Amino acid sequence: MNLIKYFRSYFTRKDEIAAEMKYLIVGLGNMGHDYDHTRHNIGFEVVDALAEAAGVSFKHEQLGDLAQYKHRGRQIYLLKPSTYMNLSGKAVRYWVQKLKIQPDNWLVLVDELQFDVGVFKLQKKGGPGSHNGLKSVQDIMQTSTYPRLRIGIGNDFHRGQQVDYVLGKWKEEEWKHITEALPSICDTVHAFVSLGIERAMTQFNKKKSPKSPSQK
Repeated sequence: MNLIKYFRSYFTRKDEIAAEMKYLIVGLGNMGHDYDHTRHNIGFEVVDALAEAAGVSFKHEQLGDLAQYKHRGRQIYLLKPSTYMNLSGKAVRYWVQKLKIQPDNWLVLVDELQFDVGVFKLQKKGGPGSHNGLKSVQDIMQTSTYPRLRIGIGNDFHRGQQVDYVLGKWKEEEWKHITEALPSICDTVHAFVSLGIERAMTQFNKKKSPKSPSQK
């Protein structure tokens, strides 16, 4: 190998390694004061908690608010899409492409009606169900195989009241469960980044089991 080829190979590999060390953590939610502290915005709550713990702030950027910090040598980008929930995929695609995030290095944080409040589960893939944010991500990214962390918001509502429930504010007792779960949820995100999804799932998914449909 001549010197020119050697340096091309060296810098190409260096760029590849840098790309492998970058992670995008996307909290799904809706921008605006009307949506602050609502169940549907649990993704925002988690990335806010991660940013606060890291001592960083969000900045208004294209299609969302972005913050960044390093964890165990990995570069973590936190994103709160400004597209509203139904168009979340637009922000995900833009930032995955702009930051050159590897396919397995982006994680979506999303509210889950099927889980009790504060129960969470890390998954490698899955369908969107009735969640419009996940539908948008799947449609625009053209895949259902991407990491997501589903966080329980419960389903204490009567038939026909789902929209009001998910867009409603947390009750005091519910918020207590969420604040108790947030440290473990943040630890799960960092385990995903530093250990990989398989080890993170083994470490954290066994702690609590999601509620089955028969228990709704």
